Amino acid sequence: MSVKFQFLGTCAADFSPRLQGDCKDRFDFDARRASCAIINGRYLLDCGPHCPESLAIAGYDPKDITDIFITHTHNDHFKKDSVAYIAKDHSVRLWVREDAVIPEIENVTVIRMNNYEKYEANDELSVTGLPANHAEKTCPRHLLVEIDGKKIFYGMDGGWLLNRTYAHLWHQNLDLCILDCTCGDYVGDYRMGEHNSVPMIRLMLPSFRTVGIIDDHTLIYISHLAPSLHKSHAETVEICKKDNINVAFDGLRLTL
Repeated sequence: MSVKFQFLGTCAADFSPRLQGDCKDRFDFDARRASCAIINGRYLLDCGPHCPESLAIAGYDPKDITDIFITHTHNDHFKKDSVAYIAKDHSVRLWVREDAVIPEIENVTVIRMNNYEKYEANDELSVTGLPANHAEKTCPRHLLVEIDGKKIFYGMDGGWLLNRTYAHLWHQNLDLCILDCTCGDYVGDYRMGEHNSVPMIRLMLPSFRTVGIIDDHTLIYISHLAPSLHKSHAETVEICKKDNINVAFDGLRLTL
């Protein structure tokens, strides 16, 4: 059975003013929205400030969404009002790290996840939270999602991988590997302790292959791009092409 995955937003936190202008009601390669994705039309990965309008543009009904998995509570990945909008007419489960501070939201059941433990959302999907290398107080967790025999790594907001997270991914042979790439194709950025750049991704992928995190069938995408630190989408695609790295964009649909 195929799995449908769509990027609803692929930006870091430096949002384009065009989102309030000519791109208010449409996707655009170079006016990215806050990072967010949806699986099979019912499972959200993150739910930030642009999620409701992204769902509308992509043609999804919020009533179909049953579960929202939050990587961390930075305001570009989690916004109470966005979750409340989705849950206004039906019950939704909100999956968060065990110590996340979450306000009460009507119709929302909060499920707290311990690191490295696999949680069965239902017969179709399971999720494991893997700690990321990022700001300590609201430290993100990468998500390892398994659905209908497919494995998806959603690695937003984190530089490199922590040792145990890296070890947990050994031999997973991911079907889809999505990595933070906040920074562009240059070296020397001070953010390397909590965000990846294109050169860092180039260094990581051969090691991923060596230990079986990815293989020849794995789709590899970068997301969470900061437009102020990257060239245009078209130029970034050309830069990454030779390394078989795909560049995500808002609205991109994949079938696994």
